[in-house]
Amino acid sequence: MFDIAFSELVVVALVALIVIGPERLPGLARKAGEWWGRTQRYVNKVKQDIAHDMAVEEATRLQHDIEKHIAEAEQAMQANGLTLEQSILQAQYKKPDGAAPATPPAAPGETPK
Repeated sequence: MFDIAFSELVVVALVALIVIGPERLPGLARKAGEWWGRTQRYVNKVKQDIAHDMAVEEATRLQHDIEKHIAEAEQAMQANGLTLEQSILQAQYKKPDGAAPATPPAAPGETPK
């Protein structure tokens, strides 16, 4: 991430030792470590939250896709059922050669013609 060599780190540490002083340097290093740890934990939590939100969004999208496919399958089944019923009715009431066409039976509650 940062292109810092070991020799550059040594120079930074020596300058910090001279400017800050040997008495306060360990406490400052401890505080810097705590801040670094907090920052890492915060970044990791944000990454986890983003990953969780993306997983929920993906699951929701998949659920909608599945529901759409189920609805399409149900429509196709209904259409095929109607086509099958029509074929059965046509086969049952088809006019044989030379005979009068058969009339379909009256539905319940209707008067026959």
